[in-house]
Amino acid sequence: MVAKAPRKRMYKTMQGRMVDIEKLRAANESVQAVGNMNVNARGDVLGPGGQIVTPKETVIKKYYEQPKGMVSDTPNKGKTMPAPKVEPQKTIQKAAPPKTVAPSPKKEAVSKTPSEKKGIDAALEGLE
Repeated sequence: MVAKAPRKRMYKTMQGRMVDIEKLRAANESVQAVGNMNVNARGDVLGPGGQIVTPKETVIKKYYEQPKGMVSDTPNKGKTMPAPKVEPQKTIQKAAPPKTVAPSPKKEAVSKTPSEKKGIDAALEGLE
């Protein structure tokens, strides 16, 4: 069986031009990426002046190391777990029946005199 050669990814732009993304990516590998992460397009961490401080391989290796908070497969026999604290159950008190409030008497509408009108009412006073 013969292995197929990797197919180049060619994309057609809106204007009809053909663009090879892989070639474009490889040509701009060392250009600093836009943003505040201080990395180049390849993924290397850059220092002052655009010099590579940490290569991509080191960044990836550090990322895939076992996280510190991950649980291990073997139990730790040296440590004993403290007994869980059990709080005594609280007695539930019956709720008091809701208080009924007598309805308040309705307030009579207060008629406004021209001197009391403010805002939009005062502005619309003479426009009838």
